[in-house]
Amino acid sequence: QVQLVESGGGSVQAGGSLRLTCAVSGDRYCMGWFRQAPGKEREGVAGIYTRDGSTYYADSVKGRFTISQDNAKDTLYLQMNSLKPEDTAMYYCAADTMRCGPLRVGNFDYWGQGTQVTVSS
Repeated sequence: QVQLVESGGGSVQAGGSLRLTCAVSGDRYCMGWFRQAPGKEREGVAGIYTRDGSTYYADSVKGRFTISQDNAKDTLYLQMNSLKPEDTAMYYCAADTMRCGPLRVGNFDYWGQGTQVTVSS
């Protein structure tokens, strides 16, 4: 079993920054951040292979967002810079214990409760 608890969301003006944190318990092979805006499907933002730290990103956030991990602290981060109003969404931390596939909802088995990010123009 993997348990995930997100924090760090909030409201920020366009161009600003936020850092999301996900406290993790349990063994995991791959972790990711997803987001879901009202009326839209949940979409993958960034992923990280926990064994070697290799990362991958959605095109919409490349160069602006950075996913990282601190295994000693059992914590996953998402540093978000140059935020845009279209980044407004509920952000979710996710984990899978067996594979590190593409950023699709079906590829992750464990989910946190989400943290809200609101970016105003």
